[in-house]
Amino acid sequence: MNGTATTRSRLEHRLFDGRIEKRLPVPVPVYLASLREPRGRERTLTENVSPHGTRVTSKRSWRPGEEALIAPGTGEFPQVGRVVYCEQQTEGRFCLGVEFLGRSVNWGE
Repeated sequence: MNGTATTRSRLEHRLFDGRIEKRLPVPVPVYLASLREPRGRERTLTENVSPHGTRVTSKRSWRPGEEALIAPGTGEFPQVGRVVYCEQQTEGRFCLGVEFLGRSVNWGE
């Protein structure tokens, strides 16, 4: 590989290896459910949001790669997202990082 291609490859990897968009610390009431079990939804809040992702709390543990349905409590159309991480918090709660691929979400800020 020549020097220009190597530099470009490293830059592209760095640009897409982590968060690109600024997250806003906005608590938005949402319904959260597994795509496999949409009727088992829970009402919860986001901790922060961006057009292509959110950090949201949950009552259960999620697996990275699992697909989640997130619908703002205002009745807007549910969005399908992919769980990027799941961190256990205190008192049996979990925080999920969810990314929305190929579509941006308007959180009403």
